Amino acid sequence: MRRRRPSLLPALLGLLATAAPSAAKPRPNILFVFSDDHAPHAIGAYGGWLKPADPTPQIDRLAADGMLFENSFCTNSICGPSRAVIMTGKHSHKNGFMNNGNSFDWDQQTFPKLLQKAGYTTALYGKSHLKGAPQGFDDWKVLPGQGLYYNPDLITPAGKVRIEGHCTDVVTDLAVEWLKTGRDKTKPFMLMVQHKAPHRNWMPALRHLPLYDDAEIPEPATLFDRWEDNAPPARHQELEIDRHMDIHYDLFVDLTPGFTGAPSQKRQDRSAWRNMKRMSEAQLDAWRAHYGPRDEAFRRGDMTGRQLVRWKFQRYAKNYLRCVRGVDESLGRLRATLEELGIDGETVVIYSSDQGFYIGDHGWYDKRWMYEESLKMPLIVSWPGVTEPGSRATQMVQNLDYASTFLDIAGAEVPGDLQGRSLLPVLKGGEAGGWRDAIYYHYYEYPSVHMVPRHYGIRTDRYKLMHFYQFGDEWEMYDLQEDPDELRNIYGEPGRAALLAELKKRLAGLRESYGDDGDVAEMPDDWKRKMRGG
Repeated sequence: MRRRRPSLLPALLGLLATAAPSAAKPRPNILFVFSDDHAPHAIGAYGGWLKPADPTPQIDRLAADGMLFENSFCTNSICGPSRAVIMTGKHSHKNGFMNNGNSFDWDQQTFPKLLQKAGYTTALYGKSHLKGAPQGFDDWKVLPGQGLYYNPDLITPAGKVRIEGHCTDVVTDLAVEWLKTGRDKTKPFMLMVQHKAPHRNWMPALRHLPLYDDAEIPEPATLFDRWEDNAPPARHQELEIDRHMDIHYDLFVDLTPGFTGAPSQKRQDRSAWRNMKRMSEAQLDAWRAHYGPRDEAFRRGDMTGRQLVRWKFQRYAKNYLRCVRGVDESLGRLRATLEELGIDGETVVIYSSDQGFYIGDHGWYDKRWMYEESLKMPLIVSWPGVTEPGSRATQMVQNLDYASTFLDIAGAEVPGDLQGRSLLPVLKGGEAGGWRDAIYYHYYEYPSVHMVPRHYGIRTDRYKLMHFYQFGDEWEMYDLQEDPDELRNIYGEPGRAALLAELKKRLAGLRESYGDDGDVAEMPDDWKRKMRGG
């Protein structure tokens, strides 16, 4: 009797049923909007002392639609290195871009290249700050270096072009045009929109000059910090609103293309003054019409001491927040474009910045330090159908995690040599088993502008330990629960020996796990003498 062969039909039907949902659901697009120096406490959704100014209604709306990360940190608080970490998913000492003087090796593995291999079309517009021609993008137009706020040049595959307008608007226009007419619509996309704003010299768009004119921006509680409990580096930096923020070149008093006044700092940033030479006559007339009467009132005030610091803070903070408003409007335009094209439901929208920033906190501007205001960076993700609207994540995440996350969202393989971890389990609201309970930080750019020495450290959910290693063996330790403003250095305090030993052990473990065993060389003797007051 002939035996019947078992039917394969049930197994095939089961396989098809399993495969059908994922096959029917397209891979999501990714819109990554990335600003420069945007501190979380200058975002309404993050709260903080700046909230009355309400600088970010569109970013706040994104947070209401998605997930806000409360404990988001950078690995190295400076522009180029932060971008290199994001591109590679590796710490600065691994990707080779440790300070802004380095050149990025575009031949190395980056997540945009891997996304292309996975079938994504990719584009980058705005600030790259990594030098060289970007690789891994189907289209790109990037600012040379820091770029300019008004009528910026952009480097493109076809050469350099100049586009009239404010840089934030120019970059947004390029991105919107690509979404509408430039992309391959048969593929999912990764679009990176990277703004110069609100980077120094804080030149707002003309329409935003009157913003906050009648407001008083709240002063941070630490505006007049004297760094009495810090290690010597905090007293020998060059980023104080008081001593280092230039009235003319940073705050635009009497600044015109023909201005000949001497800068107050030997490392003065004169980009605003140089930018004015490129403004159109109409742009410059509108600029001076706004600032001229206010400059005259300032001169009549004849301010000194704390009164002058307070005036400088107000002008600086308002210009900073005006630049932020431009970025906020950009996000709104981009999301409106997604809606217009009917692809908002299939696009993950991510907002972040390369690090935090001091907006008068501790009397400073700029970033670089491992203190909270520059260590923390915003991260907000809206993924329709995945992230719970209005949700907040408390896990300790870093820009180190972005590359793995982007690849995981796209369903692409995440290489084993990436040092970050995909945030996908967190975004889905599930348990992220074995998540890190401490982050590692290492800053390298010294001696350089602002004179913040090299240091590395560990931050846990409660404590922070920093090692300033260039001029001896200087340490700082803080209890962030009891002292969130980091005003009391508890390193060496009686009764802290066991805690200190544990933090040092964990710090050494992080350095070993990330393979960071170099660049702890002594600083030059002249800088060593300066730090010691000699």
